[in-house]
This record gives sequence, structure tokens and C-alpha cells, in this order.
Amino acid sequence: MERSIVYFTDFRCPVGTSQLDKLRRLCIAAGIQAIDMEGKFVAIKMHFGELGNLAFLRPNYAKVIADLCKERGGLPFLTDCNTLYPGSRKNALEHMDCANLNGFNTVTTGCQIIIGDGLRGTDEVEVPVVNGEYCKTAKIGRAIMDADVFISLSHFKGHEATGFGGALKNIGMGCGSRAGKMDQHKNGKPAIKETLCRGCRRCARECGSDAIDYVNNKAVIDYDKCKGCGRCIGACSFDAVYNPNDSANEILDRKIAEYAQAVCHGRPCFHVALVRDISPNCDCHGENDAPILPDVGMFASFDPVALDQACADACLKMPPIANSQLGDNLARPDWHCHHDHFKDNNPNIEWKATLEQAEKIGLGSREYTLKKI
Repeated sequence: MERSIVYFTDFRCPVGTSQLDKLRRLCIAAGIQAIDMEGKFVAIKMHFGELGNLAFLRPNYAKVIADLCKERGGLPFLTDCNTLYPGSRKNALEHMDCANLNGFNTVTTGCQIIIGDGLRGTDEVEVPVVNGEYCKTAKIGRAIMDADVFISLSHFKGHEATGFGGALKNIGMGCGSRAGKMDQHKNGKPAIKETLCRGCRRCARECGSDAIDYVNNKAVIDYDKCKGCGRCIGACSFDAVYNPNDSANEILDRKIAEYAQAVCHGRPCFHVALVRDISPNCDCHGENDAPILPDVGMFASFDPVALDQACADACLKMPPIANSQLGDNLARPDWHCHHDHFKDNNPNIEWKATLEQAEKIGLGSREYTLKKI
């Protein structure tokens, strides 16, 4: 497959230039203005952040993208789908309240906000997955599929189940309806190693489904409530929570790639990722731990696979930050170093599987040329 082009700019800003100026120039250099948007609906997919989390992207960045779309005659809207777990974004009303509390509204973003899968997370379209191996169809939020043009604006950070969350995660999991998210997660649910459980209750605090209780100071999972999201695995510092299905995270990664294919196939798409505030876990958490790596910069491409690969490569070159989850892990005398920041941050992950599957089914190329702006 031909090398894709990924455009990059760092966060250095001389006096008189802002990061928003740089983001605008980056998107223009990467070719966003070549997309025909005249009179067309443009879905800008991003994460509004769980309440209590402060690592999510500021709404100012979204406004840059929305303004570029409007200059081309487009009708942009920000969108995300409801969550599988019962946090502050489980239905459209609470989701929009959360977005507003986190600073996203028509004034700050310059466009409307629409929750992609409707009030209850059930307004979906079943979309064929071209070349799909794990999913023949994908359940995607209807408003997202109704758009003529699709743009992803992603916060690139660590993730407890997929290694990192970038463009493919933002698209594949993020655009899935609640049923679509369940379809992606259903291959594995966690279990408890009682001998390692110390009764610290951190896993229960992280569980968005109230599925973890304690008996004799040991964690017990209620599988009728458990959604299989894996947040408890990333929360445990003692390896007491694990996935007994060794291939579950890899299958999840590959399903995410196929869901992303369903969203992007057959219409103009453009992708932007900001690699900053690289928290160890997803923005779905109601908190954000200290960044594991220094801020890197902003990336843009028509190819989401190349974009994620470029972001990952850039992160792997950065020095770990002490007094972070990654730094603490690497400082442990008994730590088995994987020489991979994502795997040393959360050892149970298989992050390369998402990129491999996405490339295999024709969503993009892992081979890229990086052009610095």
C-alpha cells in the first residue's frame, strides 16, 4: 500500500502565534479545504470528557475545525455517542449536560452538538463492514451516518484496554451505539485473583456499572451487571483483576478497527489528533491521572491508520515522566520492562492489533511520510 502523508506541528508558539493558529495552518496544509463541504452536513467526532476528567481536548480546538468547515460552506456539528457504562454520558440529556459543563456549547465551539445515537443510545444504523472478519455489520449512531462528511478530532492518550486511544478508538468505539459498544466488548469479562486482591476497592470506584462488591474484603464481580469495559483491570495496581480470555483485548482492538471502517467507508473523511495531556487511561474516567509522557504536538491526515501510527511512534520516542503511572511502573524493581510505553503503562494490552487489522481491511496504511509544518 502506498505511503500516506501525515502532517505534524509541535506546540511551540512564538509571541503572536497561538496553538489555535497552528492547528488551523496544520489542517489547511493537510488538505482539509480540498473536501467539498458546500451545503453538506459535517460530523466532527470528539470526546466531551467525563465529569471530573480534565485531560479532554478544550472546546477551542473544536471551534477551529468547525470554523474551517463553515468557511467551505459546510454545516458542522460536534458529536459523540452515549456510553455503555452509567457515567455522566449514558443518555443524550446527561451527555449534553456533561458537554456543557465541560465547556462545549454553541458559543465556544461555533456549532451545534448532537448526540449521535439519540436519547437512549438506541438510534442506530446497521452498517456493512467492508472486508470485516470479526464484524460483518456495525451498529453506528444514526446522526453520524447521516452526515455527508466525517471528521475525527481525537485526544491521543493511554488506554487501559487498548493501549492508547487515538483516531481509530475515537471513531470505532466512539461512534458505536450502546449496542455497538456492547458488540465490541462482548468477547471478554474480567475475573479476580483472590490471592492478589488487597481489598483497596479502587476497582469498584472505577466500575461504571456498580458490578463489583466485596466479600471477606475480596472483590467479587456481578456478571449480570458487568459490561466488559475493562476499566477495573487498568485500575488495579496489584494485578488482581485480569481478563481470563487471553485474546479478548486483541479481539476488541480488531473490532474497533472494523467499526472505524464502517464509519469512514464511502464518504470524505479527515482526521486530527492532539498528543497532549497523555493520561494513562481513557477520558471516560471521572478523573485523569498525571501524564505519562511529555506533550508531543498536533497531527492531521486523511488516513486514520497512518495518523495513529505516527502518534504512537512519536510517543514511543518520548521519555517517560516520573511520578506517573508509567514512571512508577518502570521504577519498580520487579517490573518486567516491555520497552514499549503503552505496554509498560498497561501490560494487558495489545495495541498493535488495531493498526494491523485496520490496514488489513483497507482502512489505511501504517507506512507514512511525516511532514512538519
